[in-house]
Order: sequence, then C-alpha cells, then structure tokens
Amino acid sequence: MPTSTVSRTHTPRPARQPGHRPAGRRPAIRVRRQLPTSPWLFAAPGLLVTGAFILYPFVSTVINAFTDRRTLLPGHFVGLANFRELLHDDMFWTGLRNSVLYMAGVVPALVVLPLLLALLVQKNIPGITFFRSAFYTPVVASIVVVGLIWVWLLDERGLVNSLLDMVGVGKVGFLSDQWLLLLSAMAVTVWKGLGYYMIVYLAALANVPRELHEAAAVDGAGAVRRFFTVTVPAVRSTMVLVAALSSVAAFKVFSEVYLMAGPSGGPAGEDTTLVMLIQRTGTGLSGRVGYASALSLVVFVITVILMLLVLRADRKEES
Repeated sequence: MPTSTVSRTHTPRPARQPGHRPAGRRPAIRVRRQLPTSPWLFAAPGLLVTGAFILYPFVSTVINAFTDRRTLLPGHFVGLANFRELLHDDMFWTGLRNSVLYMAGVVPALVVLPLLLALLVQKNIPGITFFRSAFYTPVVASIVVVGLIWVWLLDERGLVNSLLDMVGVGKVGFLSDQWLLLLSAMAVTVWKGLGYYMIVYLAALANVPRELHEAAAVDGAGAVRRFFTVTVPAVRSTMVLVAALSSVAAFKVFSEVYLMAGPSGGPAGEDTTLVMLIQRTGTGLSGRVGYASALSLVVFVITVILMLLVLRADRKEES
C-alpha cells in the first residue's frame, strides 16, 4: 500500500515591528515612581489657606496679648499687664456674665426643641416636606436680615407691641429693658438654630432601629415612655454633639445682641457680651489691639474648657 509523505516546511515568523503587540496580550502597565513631595503638593492649597487665615491670626493674637499694641502704633512687651487690667475691668465681668447667661439660656433649648421638632417632621405624611423646608429657612437666611426683622417686630412701634397695646396689655420694652433685650436675643438664636440642629437629629433618628420601638410598644410602653427609654438613649451622642456646638456658639454670640442692642450694648452697656467687648475695644483708629487680644485669648481658653467639660460629662455618662 503506497504511503504518502507529508513534507513540513518551516515558515519563518515575520519580524516584530516596533510598537506591535500580539493579539490577546495586554499592554504592560508602567508604574512611575511617586515623588516624596507629591502628597504635599496636593495638600499645599489647603495648608496655605489654613496657615493664612487660622494659624497666623491665632499666633498673632497670642503675641499681641502680651503687648500694648494699638491700631496704628507698634506694641511693646508688657507681660501680664493686659490680663491684670481685665480682672479689674467692670465691662469684662459684665460681658462674661452676659455670655454665661446667654449660653445657659440657649443651650438647653437647642438640645431639646430640635429633637422634638425632628420627631414631628420625621413621619412621612402628605405635606411634611413643606414644613421641613419652612423650619430650615431661618438657617439659610442672613443673620443681619433676621436681626432686623426681629427688631422691627419687637420695637416699641413694632407689630408685637401694637398687638399687645390693642388687647390692653400695654407696650413692653423688649429692646429697652436690660433682661428682656437679652431674652429677646436668645429667642432669635434659638429660632434661627432650630432648623440646623433638626437636620442633625433627623440623621441620628434615621439610624435608630424600628424594632426597638416595636418591642417597647409590645411591652406596653406609650409614646412618652418610648421617647425616654428608646429615642433618648439612641441619640444621646448626638445630643452631646449639639450641646457642645451650641455652647461654643452661644458663648461667642455677637450678631444677635449687636443688632438688637446696638453698638453700645443696650442700656448703659449692660447687655454687652465678651465678643462685643472685643470688637468695641480692638477696632477703630485708637483701638487697643493688645487688650482686645488678651480678651480674645481668655474667650479661647474658656471655650476649650467648655468643650472639655462636655466631653468629660459624655465619657462619665458612658462609663
């Protein structure tokens, strides 16, 4: 039987052209070596802004607190003279008293009322979006506009006094009485901050498991009992955060009291706060920058102490 012979001829492969890649093979990924300075280049804009507008003013304030610098005159080192002077300054103690009273009146309201408001608007019922937006509107409004609106409302010829006069109560000196003016400014702060802290509480309430409320309801707990046994423990850390933020903001209050009491700080300056005193002392052509810096340093130290006290109370409660 004849056999057939298959001749195999070797076909040479074509020469690989430069840049040619065989089909089915992925291109090699070239990894460039990262320079040690690359992360700092990305962080440089933020660091420059922080240094220019936060670190430098803070360091400058600390240095000026120990000098007698004025607005147009360079200062000389005077040691603790500014701090000794503020201890004997009646306006400093008046401003400290008003700032502490302001914080004591505003913080409890801003911790409790936004939580109750968040519980009301948390339910998905028709039209609730409108109320959420309405409650949040004062937050985005300018504090100057808000202050002027409340001044027009509470003035002797304003809407509130006109209504009180119509019902026979008589006009009330909301902006002329020392304590009523301070209470009116507190009301403005609480009214403007309700919507902001309401959003914070809404985020916290969204993380509370519904099973806890259902289990408490099965055990016979009513709405009030569920609030204290389920809702409050679940959002306690958020309440501490709100207390810390509102404490610092209330202690450093300026705009509300300034707009309602005027630059003089109310009758005989009795409603002056510490920040208003700093603004009044350190501005102008003859402003005492050194003394105002010492006041600012005192406010900073008190603010840090407030934050530490709130955090310590929170840790003690957890333990």
